[in-house]
Amino acid sequence: MLFCAWRQAAQALDLWVSYTYLHPMAIREIIEVPDPRLKVVSEPVTKFDEELKTLVADMFETMYDAPGIGLAAIQVGVPLRVLVIDLQPDDEDAEPVACNHDGHHHHHQPTKKEPRVFINPEILDPSEDHSVYQEGCLSVPEIYADVERPARIRARWQDLDGKVHEENMDGLMATCLQHEMDHLEGILFIDHLSRLKRQMALKKLEKMRKAA
Repeated sequence: MLFCAWRQAAQALDLWVSYTYLHPMAIREIIEVPDPRLKVVSEPVTKFDEELKTLVADMFETMYDAPGIGLAAIQVGVPLRVLVIDLQPDDEDAEPVACNHDGHHHHHQPTKKEPRVFINPEILDPSEDHSVYQEGCLSVPEIYADVERPARIRARWQDLDGKVHEENMDGLMATCLQHEMDHLEGILFIDHLSRLKRQMALKKLEKMRKAA
């Protein structure tokens, strides 16, 4: 199963590299709350064509530019059941890179790209035990909150060619996929919060926008 997951990630990376080399990509606008489009339930993908590949390439470019680790098509205004995810883990084989942020000189480990595409995803078997991660969202910028979700899932989805895949997931990947799948149903991570915490988060966002 681990080999299959690695192979799918490698294929996605190869596709992303080759497709972006042959096609100009575009960074699309990420829509933010309270845009009503974020509440739209996305439609299943039925055509696996060049237009879909262009959308996915643009979504990766938009996600990396933001930067983020996951993006749903509806976040760029396209109501289709398409997700892209790249957890971008540290590349332990690479040399540390020197950085100088705000006058603070330090080194950090470079990350590696492991792009994954999920089309028409489904969750088949969520675990009864849950885990809590601090989540954020490109459509709710600079807001973070703890969200509880099933700790393990079995997922089914299609790739860019329409081929069906299934995989057991846990940890950050399970959380990220569930977070992004919420977008397909018009649900944001702040919708999992209590009414008070949600209102506080939105007021904080509004205050930051006014100060910008």
